[in-house]
Amino acid sequence: MKVCVLIPAFNEARTIPSVVAGAAARVAQVLVVDDGSTDGTGEAAAAAGAEVMRLGRNGGKGTAIRAGLARVFEGDATHVLFMDGDLQHRPQEIPGLLAAAEATGAAMVIGERVFVRDEMPAARYWANVIGSWALATLLGVDLVDTQSGFRVVRTDVLRHIELEATGYEFETELVVKLARRGARIARVPIEAVYGTENSKIRPVRDTTRNIVLALVYRFLRRSGRPAA
Repeated sequence: MKVCVLIPAFNEARTIPSVVAGAAARVAQVLVVDDGSTDGTGEAAAAAGAEVMRLGRNGGKGTAIRAGLARVFEGDATHVLFMDGDLQHRPQEIPGLLAAAEATGAAMVIGERVFVRDEMPAARYWANVIGSWALATLLGVDLVDTQSGFRVVRTDVLRHIELEATGYEFETELVVKLARRGARIARVPIEAVYGTENSKIRPVRDTTRNIVLALVYRFLRRSGRPAA
C-alpha cells in the first residue's frame, strides 16, 4: 500500500499542526487542501510538514477534496485516507483503518463512530443517527455511520467515479456511488470526538440535503464503471 492522507481544511490553523504531525508519523504523504482559509491554515500545515494546495476562495469540503484528488491522481498512491483537520479524527487510529484496508481489499473502509447520546451534542447525535439510518436503509448496506469522513479508499476505484459534491454531502455521494456499483465497503470502530467549538455542519439542513441527494445519486444519476 502507498497511502496519501488528504485533509480538506478551512480556518483550522489551531488544530491542523497536530493533525498533520500525527498523520505524517504514520503515513509518508500528507496533502492539505487549504479551502480559502483566512487564518493561516495553509502556512501552519506546511510548517507541520504537509504538502499544501491552496484554493483562492472557500468552495466547500467536496470542492476541496475533488481538487486534492486531482493532485493525488498525478502520483502513484494506491489508497487515499480522508480525514478532517479539526482533531475530530484521531491520527492514532489511522493504522486501524489501513490494516483493515490491506486485510480486506475493500474499495472503502469507513471509520465508524459509536454514537452515545449522552456524550454527543443532541443535534449532532440525531443528525448522524437519522441520516445514517435513512441512507443505509435506502441502499441496503450494513453501515451504522454513513457520514463519517474518516475513511480510506482505493485510488483505482476513485478514478472511475464521477464526483460532483461541493460540500459535506461528499460522504453521502461516495457511499451511494460505491454501493450502487456493488463495491465492498468495510468498517472499523473509531472513537467519536466532539470538542466545544461550533460545528460547521448544520444538522437539519445538511441531513435533509444528504437524504435528497442520496435519492438523486441512487436513482437518477448512473455514471461510471463498476468498482471491485
